[in-house]
Amino acid sequence: MSSPARLTPALFEHAEEVLAQALRFEFPADGVLSHYFRANKEIGHADRAFIAETIYAVLRRWRSLEARCGGWADVRLLLLAALVFDRGFNMRELDVLLRGDEREMLSKAKGFDLTSQSVAVQTDLPDWLYEKLAPDYDAETLLKITASLNRQAPLDLRINPMKITREEAIERLNTDGITAVETAYSPLAIRLGTKPALSKHPLFIDGSFEVQDEGSQMLGLLLAPRRGEMVIDFCAGAGGKTLLLGALMRNTGRLYAIDISEKRLGKLKPRLARSGLSNVHPVRIEHERDTKLKRLAGKADRVLVDAPCSGLGTLRRNPDLKWRQNEASILELTEKQAAILNAAAKLVRPGGRLVYATCSFLRDENATIAEGFLANHPEFKLVPVQDILKQDLQNPGPMLQLMPHIHGTDGFFAAVFERAE
Repeated sequence: MSSPARLTPALFEHAEEVLAQALRFEFPADGVLSHYFRANKEIGHADRAFIAETIYAVLRRWRSLEARCGGWADVRLLLLAALVFDRGFNMRELDVLLRGDEREMLSKAKGFDLTSQSVAVQTDLPDWLYEKLAPDYDAETLLKITASLNRQAPLDLRINPMKITREEAIERLNTDGITAVETAYSPLAIRLGTKPALSKHPLFIDGSFEVQDEGSQMLGLLLAPRRGEMVIDFCAGAGGKTLLLGALMRNTGRLYAIDISEKRLGKLKPRLARSGLSNVHPVRIEHERDTKLKRLAGKADRVLVDAPCSGLGTLRRNPDLKWRQNEASILELTEKQAAILNAAAKLVRPGGRLVYATCSFLRDENATIAEGFLANHPEFKLVPVQDILKQDLQNPGPMLQLMPHIHGTDGFFAAVFERAE
């Protein structure tokens, strides 16, 4: 838990102002925080961390905090309740902040029986999301899932195997006072015990590691590109998985990083420079039917589709997503996901591999899309993920579903298809 340099009414007023802006849901919460801190440069590092963590605590537990506060709470009371029920502050520590009957209200909230509320309230889910998940998970499992989603995510790194081994990186980081350990699933992943600033660390500057959740790394390992192949990262974004694929290819063959956003692809350039990769070819397209894709049709050995999705698997990092989405937005996303997957399939050569992935745990965005694709594409077959990764994934089905309460990663999904020869 990050503590401020000193808990003061002035610091609390900053948190009130930021939360009021965040709860309008006009912009992502991380963007609201960044904008506010740029406009208020006098706020120190420790105070910024305190404000951010407290805002995220409210966004994670909004429904249960409101229930404790009598079914409605203003920004001040939500923040105070988050400090007590999520961040572990006691009443004595809050003395400097409390006004009027706020002490009495918080004392009453402490005695509130949360089990008297619906499962949706207990799990801090909007009703629409609870109704989506309830058919697949019983109440006890949902409570475990949301408890894990309401904890802060650890910081994971991915080593660049062209520059360093995992053992060497862990030894160097520990020598530098940064607690680092191996993770359970990706052989390239390192998990840190804290969240230090890494942008000036020599191993970051020379491209020996990148920040990447272990779950995200598993998608590249499922694609498993080989030396000399033609590989396509179809929704490349800022290129985190592109860098992994290029390293797995040992900087050989041709790797296309395709995206509709020039801005996102622009963020890939400095990362490429650090990585030492020269086999990556960024390509911006207008949409999934862009004529630039025609020359690649039927030629790719492997295609990764990390599709645009709800992002609900990243709620540990982006808790506002569950309040900014709704059923209509999910429906719109699933239509886009199916169209993108169909377009990407045309690029796969006979005998080639296609991986469809999201950072979501919603069936609508995951298994339903994969099953629909198989029904419409008899030339493709589903490959069980266990056959590729050869490890105990604590994953009963042939498709991969990583979950924070089981795997300690973000909530990633992947289905692997191979095209008939």
